[in-house]
This record gives sequence, structure tokens and C-alpha cells, in this order.
Amino acid sequence: MGYAIAEVQQAFDVFGTKTEKSIESMKVEFQNIRAGRANPHILDKITVEAYGASTPLNQVCNITVPEARVLVLTVWDKNLLKVVEKAIIAANIGLNPNNDGSVIRLIFPEITGERRKELVKTVKTVGETAKVAIRNERRDILETVKKLKKDGILTEDDQKTCEKDIEKLTVTKSETVDKLTKEKEDEILSV
Repeated sequence: MGYAIAEVQQAFDVFGTKTEKSIESMKVEFQNIRAGRANPHILDKITVEAYGASTPLNQVCNITVPEARVLVLTVWDKNLLKVVEKAIIAANIGLNPNNDGSVIRLIFPEITGERRKELVKTVKTVGETAKVAIRNERRDILETVKKLKKDGILTEDDQKTCEKDIEKLTVTKSETVDKLTKEKEDEILSV
């Protein structure tokens, strides 16, 4: 959808960028929803006080998934084992670290059916929030197109073409959100 009018092209570029950010934000939220499987991304936001600085957890240890519900953290500097353990507890991610003196194990508990339903509701809420953000961006670009028509920059035919293209893009982005939401729901519901 290349447009000759710079203002229209810029509006479409902004629309594309902002809607992609909404989808990326949703993906990050989904990564933080525990589905009963060991997911190293749950540790992404945890930092550790090491060597006089706040350091991301994945920069002081190796994180592996030896089993479906177990994360193993091999801390490179054994002096940091206690610090890493305290950081995980302080992060309040709902997991208790098991420190055996050489590695830290995080065991993900089995999720009950009721908890799975709650997580699915959360996933749907996150997905709906992303779709609302996309619709808000659609509203903004439609207002921009109307203003360009009012200012005489666009003809009525150009305006109609832009509106159709905006609707197509909005539907495509919403379908992407629906697809990702459904995939996450299926992941949560699979036992």
C-alpha cells in the first residue's frame, strides 16, 4: 500500500508500527503467563545484585529446561547462589527455588483445572486489550484521513480507498491477535 501522498503514507506507517507494538506487548504478556510448563522467559525481568551492579539473571547463570516442568539454573559464580535464590524469591513469580549448593532448581507445580480456566480468562483479557489498542489506532488513522480530505489533500475516492485499506489492515491485525490468543489458550489447556 504505497501512497503518493506523504501524509497518508506516514499515517499508515505509524498505524503499522503502533499495531505491531500492541501485538508484541501481548506476546510478552503471554510469555509471563505460566502454563504449567517450564518457561525460561518467566525469569527475564529478574535482576541480581552482582559485582556492584544490578545484573540480569541470565547474565550470571545458565538456564536450562531438563524436564517439562523443571528449570535448572547453573550459576557461574557459586558465591552468587544465595543472591540468585533471594532474587527469585523477591521477584514473587510463584516458584520456590531449591538450592542444592551447585545448581538452583525451579519446579513448576501441576496446574489444576480451575487454575487453567482462570489463566484462559487472563489470556482472553490480554488478547482483548491488544484488539482494543488496534481499534484505537484505527480510529486515529481514520481521523487523520478525514482531516486530510477536509484539508483538500485527499479526494473522496482516495479517502474511500484509504478507509478500505485501513479496514483490511485492522482485520489482519485482529486475526493475528485471535490466532496468538487461541494458541496460548490451547497451550494452557493441554495437560
